Amino acid sequence: MINAVRAAFHQRGQVKPLIGCSYHVTSRCFSKSSQRCRSVGQDALTQEYDAVIIGAGHNGLTAAAYLQKAGLKTLVLERRHIIGGAAVTEEIVPGFKFSRCSYVLSLLRPDIYKDLELKKHGLKVHIRDSYAYTPLLEDPGPNGKPRSLLLSCDQKKTYEQIAQFSERDAKRYFEYEHQMTEIAQALGPLLDAPPVELSTLGDGTMSDRMDMWPGLKAMLQTGKALGKNLPQFYELLTAPMDKILDRWFESEPLKATLATDSVIGANVTPKTPGSGYVLIHHVMGEAEGIKGAWGYAEGGMGAVSRSIANAAEAHGATILTDKPVSTVLLDSDQRACGVVLEDGTEVRSKMVLSNATARITYLNLTPREALPKEFIEEVQAIDYTSPVTKINVAVDRLPDFKASPTGQTQQPGPHHTCTIHLNCESTELLNEAYQPCQTGHIADRPMIEMCIPSSLDRTIAPEGCHVLSLFTQYTPYHLADGKEWDEEAKNEYADKVFNCIEDYCPGFKSSVIGRDILPPPELEKIFGLTGGNIFHGAMSLDQLYFARPVMSASYRSPIAGLYLCGSGAHPGGGVMGAPGRNAAQVASKDLKRQGKKK
Repeated sequence: MINAVRAAFHQRGQVKPLIGCSYHVTSRCFSKSSQRCRSVGQDALTQEYDAVIIGAGHNGLTAAAYLQKAGLKTLVLERRHIIGGAAVTEEIVPGFKFSRCSYVLSLLRPDIYKDLELKKHGLKVHIRDSYAYTPLLEDPGPNGKPRSLLLSCDQKKTYEQIAQFSERDAKRYFEYEHQMTEIAQALGPLLDAPPVELSTLGDGTMSDRMDMWPGLKAMLQTGKALGKNLPQFYELLTAPMDKILDRWFESEPLKATLATDSVIGANVTPKTPGSGYVLIHHVMGEAEGIKGAWGYAEGGMGAVSRSIANAAEAHGATILTDKPVSTVLLDSDQRACGVVLEDGTEVRSKMVLSNATARITYLNLTPREALPKEFIEEVQAIDYTSPVTKINVAVDRLPDFKASPTGQTQQPGPHHTCTIHLNCESTELLNEAYQPCQTGHIADRPMIEMCIPSSLDRTIAPEGCHVLSLFTQYTPYHLADGKEWDEEAKNEYADKVFNCIEDYCPGFKSSVIGRDILPPPELEKIFGLTGGNIFHGAMSLDQLYFARPVMSASYRSPIAGLYLCGSGAHPGGGVMGAPGRNAAQVASKDLKRQGKKK
């Protein structure tokens, strides 16, 4: 079987073993409902809608589901051949289904899961009992193996794992985890409500001030929930994460393992002030009702988007693929009244929501003359810097770690099911990986987060084979000396990553069937992620809450009837759906108010 897969992949000319590629996949592998959407496409485009949504990423689909559920006729237009945006499943190697961009599920808001009945609409999640594994590059110990650190739901085993390095840390770890969980859960109301708009505080109308109540209520609820943890939350927002971790712990493997959550997807190090919020953002979720849990969606992350799309379609929404939008239409009053597709087709609507980044929405799709100069300058100043290169890998066997050998069984162990941290034995290694990136170079030991979703979900790889997701950093968007991210550069970087993995897992490189290499420019090109930034903009304090995407606008824009519903709006990135739902609620309320005025 595996030889046939290798031969087929080689014959297609897409990639040879250990040779990278990045390209637009042409197979159309989604459900019958997606096919049906395409078949009625032209008739659908001649109709008039209450809402048109640009982009079928998970937030755009969430907005569509809520709008349609509220009785508003909604159309979603996706430029690619496949729905999902960055939460997508693609069969890059024959028989291997990759979560090509986003790859784990936890942040999806519980109310969305419940309101849209996502389980009923096909979403199945495999919960990870273990959540972090860090093997060490060191000489074998008395047991003949190097040490490793495995953090799991089993408190006794986790205590024993940490105690290898520090008895003191093992005792303090659960107190730390409890405090972080309390802070993360306290932020829930802020995620589920629009932020307070500063512009309405001074000169807003009575109606505007009434709109502030959900945001004010959320702030009060969060403040009450934070309680005694308020000083610690303030510290997370302002202090370097390594300062916080140094106060809690003394063992480097534990500190570095925890610190990765403070830098993942962000162009920061644990030494960066405010890096703690990135960590909180990654521990505020749940899966299948289990607080803080992470899981793999069966069938890949595209199954999350597909379930949301199924919910939207069940309520009557129309979703079309291969329909790139070129311009937002404005009427004589400079109000959004539809969109123009790249082929010139005009689609009319009462309002437009964009799932694209703020920069694409306002600088590429919106007529510049309709936007205030100051607003354009704000959008141009948004930080989209990204240090991420995603590598998707098909292998013919499980990685066999020197620190936790599997022997001949080839059965996934607990360490295979969680996030595997490589080159993360100390926080200093993370800092060393960061520094070269700032001048266009790449460190010899990049930070690597490996996930093996096929260890729990056997629907995504052939028998005996596995799918690996490598989330790596730090890699610059612009390489030094004017060098481009061409095939040579991509393969050179992937080889460096694979050599590092080989140090931990001898034989890894010979197990590789094919790989898909996505540095920042490729993430931008394929998924529309400006700068390659997975969050639609940095998750720094100056770009959060009422300052997201800019200080003068959140979901609403300076153009009446035009809204931002993607991760560039509050509360930010991750597969959470909150920006889509919140934007839909704001837009729906505005439309009703407009109808009453008439």
